[in-house]
Order: sequence, then structure tokens, then C-alpha cells
Amino acid sequence: MGVNSKQRILKYREALNEGLTQAMDADPNVFVMGCGVDDEGGIFGTTRAAFEKFGKERVMDVPLAENSIAGIGVGAALTGKRPVIVHARNDFLLLSMDQIVNHAAKWEIMSGGKMQCPLLIRAIIGRGWGQAAQHSQSLQAFFSHVPGLKVMLPASAYDAKGLLMAALEDTGTVLSIEHRLLYETESHVPAEHYTVPLGKAAVKREGTDVTIVAFSFMVKDALDAAGTLSQEGIAVEVLDPRCSSPLDMDCILDSVQKTGRLIVADTGWTSFGITAEIAARVQEQLFDSLKAPILRVALPDRNTPCSSPLEKEFYPGVEDICQAARRVTGATGEMKAGDRTAPLEHSTFQGPF
Repeated sequence: MGVNSKQRILKYREALNEGLTQAMDADPNVFVMGCGVDDEGGIFGTTRAAFEKFGKERVMDVPLAENSIAGIGVGAALTGKRPVIVHARNDFLLLSMDQIVNHAAKWEIMSGGKMQCPLLIRAIIGRGWGQAAQHSQSLQAFFSHVPGLKVMLPASAYDAKGLLMAALEDTGTVLSIEHRLLYETESHVPAEHYTVPLGKAAVKREGTDVTIVAFSFMVKDALDAAGTLSQEGIAVEVLDPRCSSPLDMDCILDSVQKTGRLIVADTGWTSFGITAEIAARVQEQLFDSLKAPILRVALPDRNTPCSSPLEKEFYPGVEDICQAARRVTGATGEMKAGDRTAPLEHSTFQGPF
């Protein structure tokens, strides 16, 4: 979406604040639970406006008891409330897997459609200041694997508000996976209520030579890479699926049908993840249309190092995407379907983890 001087610009964190307070104004059943949600700097300030407006009765600071809080949220949702549970890191979701996977995701089907669980769970991913293995994982693939859960990864301020408001009008459980490096980014955000449909991808940049499907912070990296590649004569189409579940495969297939080449970029690990799922679906349905093997840009299959220098080596970025695009378009030598060197791994990191 282009931005002109008359458009209203907000930061990603401001858009989340605005969307949450508007949703709470519209529906008295919406309430917030999380450690630090009442603190000015907690959760990057994304719940502070709601706390100031609605107080501790509807924005509740809670203990670090993840499974219990998830259980409270599921129970509240089943009785007609709309809880918003906020986690400072998505790693902590692992402590509430039973409630999320065995209860929130399954009550509707187990009740024959008589019960619904409208629950929003927000969780933060992303790197920075040496967070190491237990506070930097991107676990969206875990939850995308579970029927009954929706998983959204807003990559812009516009989508952060629109997807949040859509999630708070949904009848099921939605996980919002938010990258910490996006909170200070800016984009156009309308002041009024609006929703962005869950499972509807956005074409962020049009191109004809190669499709890049990117999630979360990798959308920004993909757009930066597309700008660099355009100077080399490579026209990149960048897609942001916005959600990993439901996944807008129609948009992805339409784009790959046009370009004949695909790169998938995700903030999670390479093996058994979202990049592998998309690659598998595309080759199953468009194998004869592919001009080159599908490449993936994702984390190496190792735990995140704590050391800042090692962390810089660990994470793929703009140059990795550029190199993948050069490979599939033949800019670094001809590449054909069946090339056994096709899978791209960010393998410069060789830490013993």
C-alpha cells in the first residue's frame, strides 16, 4: 500500500493499542490477561492504552502461571467472554500447550458445534540483545499444525490493527505471532474500525521473475531484497500470506503460475516448518510450471546462540534472500529442476548447538 502525505501514519505498537481499545469499546466481553499488561513498558506498551481506559477490571496483570491462565481463558471464552491473553514471548506458550491444543482448538468439534471458544492469544517472537535458545524461538509452525487454531503473523501496522480486530470478531481461537522488531515500524492505519480477513494474503510488490512468500519480519527483508534485485534486472513479486493458518494458497499458486519460481522465507526453523509445507504444496500442484527448484530461507536447524556476534551469523536476512533469487533466476549460474544443490540453507553458522 502506498503512503501519501494525507494518510494517517501509526507505529505497529500504536496500531495494536488502538485496535484493542476500539474492540473493548465495542464489546464489553473483551478483556485482557497477561504478565505486565498494566505496565507502561510491558508488552512494548501495546496494552497500556487499554489499561488506562478500562482499568484493572478488564486489563489484568496476572502471575506467571501460563497453563492456568490459558485454562481461565478457555473457560471464559466457552461462557461467552472474549479473552485476550498476552505473552511476552511465544516460548512461554509451550507451558500452556494442553489448554491451547487439547481444549481451545477442540471444543467446537467435540461439542458438535454447540460451543465456541473465541480466544485471542498474542505472543512475541524475534531476536535481539542475546536472548538465546529459550526466548527467541518462532513457533508458528507448531500451532499451524493443529486443526481448530488460526495463526496470524501481522507484518505491518495496518495489518496489526486489522487482523487483531478480525480475530476479536472470530468465533474460534486465534494466535497472533508478533515480531519484536516490527513494533516501531510505521504504515498507514485508518482511525476507524476495520478488519483484515484472516487467511487473505497481500501482494506487497508485483513482479514477473520470481515469487517470494515471506512471513512476519521476513516481509520487510523480502521487500528490501526486492529493491536491491530490481537494480540487477530481477523483478520480484513479494507476497505476505498474513496467516500461516488458514493459508491463502490460491494467491501463492497464482503468483507462482506467473513467475515460475518460488522462494519461501520464514522466521522459524527450516526443517518441518512452514517453508517446507508451502514448497510441498506448490510442487504438488504446479510442478510442470516451475522453471527452477523451490528455495527456502529460514533458520538453520540449531538452537539460537546467546553471543551477539554468533547471533548475527545465525539469522538469515536480506542478502540471503537476494542470493536465493539470483540462484533461481540464473544470475549466479543456470539452475534447473532436479538440481541436487537446490535446497538453500543459511549454513554459514556452524555453532555446536
